[in-house]
Amino acid sequence: MTWIKICGITNIEDSWKAVSLGVDALGFIFAPSPRRVDPVKVRKMIQNLPPWVVKIGVFVNQKFSEVEDIATYCLLNFLQFHGDELPEYCKQFSLPVIKAIHIKDFRSLHPMEKYPDTTLLLDTYSPVRAGGTGIPFPWEIALRGKEKRNFILSGGLNPDNVREAILKVRPWGVDVCSGVETTPGKKDLLKMDDFIKEVKKADEEAG
Repeated sequence: MTWIKICGITNIEDSWKAVSLGVDALGFIFAPSPRRVDPVKVRKMIQNLPPWVVKIGVFVNQKFSEVEDIATYCLLNFLQFHGDELPEYCKQFSLPVIKAIHIKDFRSLHPMEKYPDTTLLLDTYSPVRAGGTGIPFPWEIALRGKEKRNFILSGGLNPDNVREAILKVRPWGVDVCSGVETTPGKKDLLKMDDFIKEVKKADEEAG
């Protein structure tokens, strides 16, 4: 079964809606973004979520101490890095790490080899944003990356294309943000429901 993460959660209502639909993980952004959330608010949300949901903090080029403090305070389970974080930086943390690789062309896959012990996420490259672009990158590049190792697929996924993406790439997991929103930071229940249904349909077809 494809692992499903909904990122950019900003309020308790959306977090509970996502959980009720059966997602595996929720992402909370602590870096500059329209979806950035205050640690105090995230702690309150997480305290009211079931223990089986993976709670992931998303950071971009932030100090080790800042990440550690937020992770401890907010009761996070995973850390996700979307900046220029080096392997040595990622290895410092006690929590498991997801490292985003920003895909522009086939050469963008080269950094995958630098993180052999880290879960990877392939996302669309943008010169101005670290994520949440809503734009997919060519899945042929993802297929080339699959020859190296499996990963979480992100970048412009939505209810209309996630089924095709899974059937073509067969990623370990999928990560969606803007593709299930009405406005930045506000999730759409119907879009989330449709997204998850399409993932399950793809899993059934893939066997």
